[in-house]
Amino acid sequence: MTATATAPVADATPEEIIAGLMDRARAAMAEFVDADQARVDEAVTALAWSIYEPGRAEELAALAVEDTGLGNVKSKIMKNQRKTFGCLRDLMRVKTVGIIDEDREKGIVKYAKPVGVVGAVSPSTNPAATPVNKAMFALKGRNAVIVAPSPAGLLTTTKTVDYMRAELKKIGAPEDLVQVLPAPVNKALTQTLMNEVDLVVITGSQNNVRRGYSSGTPCIGVGAGNVPVIIDTTADFQDAAEKIRMSKIFDNSTSCSSENSLTILAPVYEEAMAALKSVGGYLCTAEEKERVKATLWQDGKLNRRVIAKDPDVFAREAGLPEEARKADFFMVEEPLGAVGKDHPFSDEKLSLVLTVYKAPDFQAAKKQVTDVLKFVGMGHSLGIHTKTPEHATELAEDTDVVRVLVNQAHTFGNGGSFTNGLNFTLSMGCGTWAGNSISENLNYKNFINITHLVKEIPEDKPSEQELFGAYWEKYGK
Repeated sequence: MTATATAPVADATPEEIIAGLMDRARAAMAEFVDADQARVDEAVTALAWSIYEPGRAEELAALAVEDTGLGNVKSKIMKNQRKTFGCLRDLMRVKTVGIIDEDREKGIVKYAKPVGVVGAVSPSTNPAATPVNKAMFALKGRNAVIVAPSPAGLLTTTKTVDYMRAELKKIGAPEDLVQVLPAPVNKALTQTLMNEVDLVVITGSQNNVRRGYSSGTPCIGVGAGNVPVIIDTTADFQDAAEKIRMSKIFDNSTSCSSENSLTILAPVYEEAMAALKSVGGYLCTAEEKERVKATLWQDGKLNRRVIAKDPDVFAREAGLPEEARKADFFMVEEPLGAVGKDHPFSDEKLSLVLTVYKAPDFQAAKKQVTDVLKFVGMGHSLGIHTKTPEHATELAEDTDVVRVLVNQAHTFGNGGSFTNGLNFTLSMGCGTWAGNSISENLNYKNFINITHLVKEIPEDKPSEQELFGAYWEKYGK
């Protein structure tokens, strides 16, 4: 027996494998259901420490890069620790056991209850951090979780779950509160899990999201990223360039929150581009842009040989000159309005390539980022670098996205930051614009049911005149 679970019986069907996992999960929940808030928080902290501990954070980061071929070790170490630390901060500040809210005026008392066994579908881009993030949310609600890894990240996710289980064992909590699908992971096994759990939470491919929503199980899926960012005439160009660079190169652009395009206002285009070049951006010539396109997309799909790879690897594969191989990221210029299937640079690129558009004014820039999101990334997010607050407000009012980030490094701000008020998460809901059931960062509230104790209060019934009076006066009875 391993730390993860008993190996599946040879030739067992997906239904038999999932039934075994579910039995263990429900037994663990039954043992954990009476845990008080302090005990729940202890278990959540144990999960956080399982990946935050420096040696494991580094080990899992290196294994993830080796396992998937995506990203870089330094960034993944930071992701394993920063996201987990921020999530733990958020979770230690909230209550999820017993009475969590009481409104005496309305006579409502709210009690938190578990949602049940959670099926957590995780992506190859974050095979360690995302499973821990979801497990922390799940256990905060006194649920059990079964992780469905991406086949590409199976080794990393399995090792991560082993560490989580070991920490639970250390504190005397049921290890089976956290389990992982056994190898070989395939669509049939993941689909059966989605069919049988009480809640499915999916981060990753939109195909998985669609299958989750059609499983018949309550499901939370998140949308695709393709973040467009505006550089306004009033931006601090050097600050904007440094933040864009830091965000773009983090984990070699594996994040769904990584900037994929910039729309720069024409009056400051040269100044902004000079700032971007000064921090390591390489501007491709028209000929080099065609090489990048031919390398990045092959047979209509992103080329795994170059996505999420280091800049020197990308430059070499694309046949870019020596100067480009020393760059941190690559910029390609596209005409304003070049958006859609015939313009692949307007799509999410999962690479160190940044598309740049020039807009004559703010209204044109707003239309450009809106068009980009309508093509890919609807509902997700956008950013603006500006000292004109009215422009940020206008974007929030007029664009169909869940998050508008102002003067921030998008990758570090979108999923929660110590310098903004968003919840730390690795799963960003994108609202009905993206076919999602939530329009917020995935958080602990998505992992609890609430019982409402309803008491009588003095009658709160207005008169007909109070409710209809203005209408009658304007339109008659």
